[in-house]
Amino acid sequence: MAEPVRNGSGVDTYGAILDLIRSQGVVSRTELVDRSGLTSPSITRIVRKLLEDGLVVETGTGEFTGGKRRTMLQLNSAARRAVGVSIDEDDVTFLVTDLNSQVLARRVVKGAGSSMPERVVTRVVAELHALQESEGLDESSLLGIGVSTSGIQDTREHGLRADRHAAEWQRFPIGEVLSESTGCRVVIENDATCAAIGEFWIERLPATHNFATAYMTSGFGLGFIMQGEVYRGASSNVGEIGHVTVDPSGPLCICGRRGCLLAVAGSLAVVDAALTTTTLGEGLRLRGTARSHRRDFVKIAKAAVSGQPEAAKLIQSSADALASVLVSITNVLDLDQIILAGPGYGAAGHIYADAAAAQLRTSTFAREVHTTQVSLSTMGADAAALGAASLVLHSHLTPGAR
Repeated sequence: MAEPVRNGSGVDTYGAILDLIRSQGVVSRTELVDRSGLTSPSITRIVRKLLEDGLVVETGTGEFTGGKRRTMLQLNSAARRAVGVSIDEDDVTFLVTDLNSQVLARRVVKGAGSSMPERVVTRVVAELHALQESEGLDESSLLGIGVSTSGIQDTREHGLRADRHAAEWQRFPIGEVLSESTGCRVVIENDATCAAIGEFWIERLPATHNFATAYMTSGFGLGFIMQGEVYRGASSNVGEIGHVTVDPSGPLCICGRRGCLLAVAGSLAVVDAALTTTTLGEGLRLRGTARSHRRDFVKIAKAAVSGQPEAAKLIQSSADALASVLVSITNVLDLDQIILAGPGYGAAGHIYADAAAAQLRTSTFAREVHTTQVSLSTMGADAAALGAASLVLHSHLTPGAR
């Protein structure tokens, strides 16, 4: 990418205009002047540079409003590629996207499971090499590789702590190993933050939009985009709502506290509760093992949607607990929107969305001023991998992003 074009205040106007074109989809130079506050000569100069760099293309003319028709601009989707990798317990998902985050190639392989990190990363590297060769991804077209993971991040040590109970993963330099093995720039984020960045890019949300993505797999996490910027906290561990207390006298959580959202409403908690009833445990043929709890949870969610009373009660209780936490988060951050993303919502996603919308509508402090919108992500099970690819685009093409 070209060197940033900065104004007298040091603002990256090149990146800012590129981001404005991204969020608008199709826009004219005149509209860029109106929306950016820059002068017409400045916009002309920046757009010329974007065209020269191949990041933007002219695409026809706008509606006739008198005088000369306006030439419209949009991102040149074919100009660059990004790879997104989601490393999960059950699956490792690989995606290749263009500049508009449209998926060009996808493959899913066996997940990390309980394997040692060296074995997992070796498999990931092999798949990445195969993907680069099959898709013709070279240095000129590939911006980099984004990796989505769960667990504790450690950006200050430039490492990953993927599972607090798996010593082998502690501070394993996954980014460094992948970068050295592939020759590509590698960026790593937790899955909730990746999902939030994916929503920002794919849904073309404006930089003025303050929203959170509530990501659900076995547990819960929040990714935040505030005024167009990713909020990560001190060490990229922001949004761990799974360890927010919802019942002080509740069950013991893996973090050592009682009544955390994870322990009360996570998929494992729901499965454990279902196993105490013959109707669900035997009726749904739940296996009740550590490796099967996600599949067991899906069975319960589908039963809830189909109207099975005991299953519906368990899923509704989980959804209500999450909604309560989202109200508290919204009271603190005054969010415009919350997007529910991740494979955990699955068949019962609308139950979680309805519960969150109802509580946010009736219980937030600022409800008389504005409503916090709730929606289900359109990215489905690929939310983290799509977000990881979008993370690469975001870090390269958005001013001030990292």
